[in-house]
Amino acid sequence: MYRKFGRRPIMLFSLICYCAGLIGASQATSYGGLMAARIIHAFGSGVCEALPVQLVNDIFFLHERGQRLGYYTVALCLGSTGPLYAGYMLSGGYSWRLFFYVEFAFAFGLLIFAFFVVEETTYNRNPLLVADVNIHDGMPEPDTVDKPSHSSASTEVELQPAALKRKTFAQQLKFWGVYERDSDFFVMMARSFTYFLVPHVFWVVATYGIYIGLGALTFNYITPLKVTAPPYNWSEVNSGLIAIATIIGYALAIPFNSSSDRLAARLTKKNNMIREAEMRLGVCIPAMFIAPAGLIVFGITAQKNLHWVGYFAGVAMTQWGSYFYFTFVLSYALDSYTTNTSEMLIAMNLGKQAISFGMGIDIIQWVEENGYAVMIAGVFCGVLLANNLALIPFMLYGKSIRAFMARTWLAKVHKDSVKEVMTA
Repeated sequence: MYRKFGRRPIMLFSLICYCAGLIGASQATSYGGLMAARIIHAFGSGVCEALPVQLVNDIFFLHERGQRLGYYTVALCLGSTGPLYAGYMLSGGYSWRLFFYVEFAFAFGLLIFAFFVVEETTYNRNPLLVADVNIHDGMPEPDTVDKPSHSSASTEVELQPAALKRKTFAQQLKFWGVYERDSDFFVMMARSFTYFLVPHVFWVVATYGIYIGLGALTFNYITPLKVTAPPYNWSEVNSGLIAIATIIGYALAIPFNSSSDRLAARLTKKNNMIREAEMRLGVCIPAMFIAPAGLIVFGITAQKNLHWVGYFAGVAMTQWGSYFYFTFVLSYALDSYTTNTSEMLIAMNLGKQAISFGMGIDIIQWVEENGYAVMIAGVFCGVLLANNLALIPFMLYGKSIRAFMARTWLAKVHKDSVKEVMTA
């Protein structure tokens, strides 16, 4: 929708739906009413899965996107700490409705902030330079034979820049004016499924789905079951403290926010100033092993009832590694396949939700039947490691894969539908 109607109106509309859903949830008097309101508020909040990434791609240059997507990743993933705050609200004797009141306050503040700050970034780039070209064939004219002739053709080009006027603040607040008549909404949705056949996109889908399904869902499901039972005997209120490990993991990853941009810039200089998308992937090598190691620590701790610090260490290690893969694998896909970013993001979000749901729906049953060590430290760790090891073939052969994909029918399908030219 934001491709057809523009970024700004869709963001504001989504935030309004988000706020309306929260109000409805806070006033619900039945389970059905609560679920209906939750659907509305989830529909509105879904904008955070794609539109911020599109804005980063619209606004920032190639060498800046890794750092900006890092900020987005931290903000998005720290949302999983919400149950910690909600638990203490309930334990303090407050109504469950208070959680929706507090969330509505933040959502409404975000709506006001977005209204004044988020400008429309849709821009169809037309030529801004008018060339006045005069070609002389170099042959001497009859009346100027005494003038020296030129042995080669010369071209005189006069470039006249057509300067654009800067928008006033009032014009920036306008939330209408973008409408792509040639953008078929349903065709675009159908075409987005073809991006699952693009290796770079599928790797992002698998990365997000596996880390969410085998990492975050595992931690949120298993930790409360373990720490509230012997030998730990924590209260149910304190079972949500595992969210602190998530905060620690991402806090330790923030200093590496611009690492991929800096590494890619350094390698670009060594490559005669030719930039390749794979140049940023090297920063993921430590995370390739540390994240699966976190699942081993967590699984062994749960199996043998070791000190509770093991749970926190395992979660922090995995979340630290997930930051690198969430941020820089997504950046790599955007660098590799810039055509129709909006359609690519649709495929990414549908795919990661499907994978994470499929892997997380029966986690507790799998663990009860096979044990914590077998499932978490064994199966889950193996799946995560296999996904992480895909880093190596993409680093070595990513350029060849991109060249091959450029010659396939997929490239023609995607190229023919391009409406916007992205910044480089």
